[in-house]
Amino acid sequence: MIEVQSLTRYYGDKRAIHNVSFEVKKGEILGLLGPNAAGKTTTMKILTCYMPPTSGSATISGFDIWDQSMEIKKITGYLPENPPLYNDLNVTEYLDFVSKIKGIPGDKRKAVIAAAIEKASLGDVQKQVIGSLSKGFKQRVGLAQALLNDPQILILDEPTVGLDPRQIIEIRELIKRLGGDHTIILSTHILPEVEMTCGRVVIINEGEVVAEDTPENLTKRLKGSERTIVEVDGDEKEVLTIVNGFSEVLKVNKEKLAKNNHLRLTIETSADIRNDLAHTIVKKGFGLYELRTEAYSLEEIFLHLTTKEEVA
Repeated sequence: MIEVQSLTRYYGDKRAIHNVSFEVKKGEILGLLGPNAAGKTTTMKILTCYMPPTSGSATISGFDIWDQSMEIKKITGYLPENPPLYNDLNVTEYLDFVSKIKGIPGDKRKAVIAAAIEKASLGDVQKQVIGSLSKGFKQRVGLAQALLNDPQILILDEPTVGLDPRQIIEIRELIKRLGGDHTIILSTHILPEVEMTCGRVVIINEGEVVAEDTPENLTKRLKGSERTIVEVDGDEKEVLTIVNGFSEVLKVNKEKLAKNNHLRLTIETSADIRNDLAHTIVKKGFGLYELRTEAYSLEEIFLHLTTKEEVA
């Protein structure tokens, strides 16, 4: 559906993005994740044909951004970070205005506007003046205008920025409902955004793609290791000797717990050693109170890939 190849964009002498490449499958919700000024918005502006790249290429549903920009705009809905709303119009009036700009025939506008209002859950406020709406409803109006042409592609730039927790949940649920019917690229620097809504993530930092995979696979790939949590009631020195006796162990962090003087270990390993470790600890006569693997969080992956910070 979307193929991006080596996109590069300069603003004067300043490089915004460099050799950005990724693919998005039909019906997929892809998260474009990165810190502020990483190049996310620049990438989205190029894909919506708002501006050209300095070099590189991209195709959207078979159309080329260089030669077929008008065709791409016809099948794409775009929600910028700050939607261009007219506060003196009511919701229906605004959507009617945008539908005219998008070239929707007059005999179809009423049905198209009604469908967009329903998808964006704007029925209760469709006759309200936009300037009187909350930030969350204004985002919904921005999303409704992006949906007017029933686009194959939805490109959403920071769709929940500035919203309160309830509004964020509502917008996330709305985006998830739109997935499948539409192919979605969602730009954000908010980590839970990706975990809650996206099936796959592209992490971009300083204008370059540093990772591309599902959140689950990223946790598995990180440093090629697993993390195991162990809580033991036993002599600290002897327990550490047992653990470090496994060749698969890469790193051990220890924590002395107040309750019953238990020892909790966080172990990074190159393989799953839980069965053998449990057997050895119990055979030694120590109490084994906890033994489980723990996935790396997306936050840890993000920090590791964008700051080279070591994970605990």
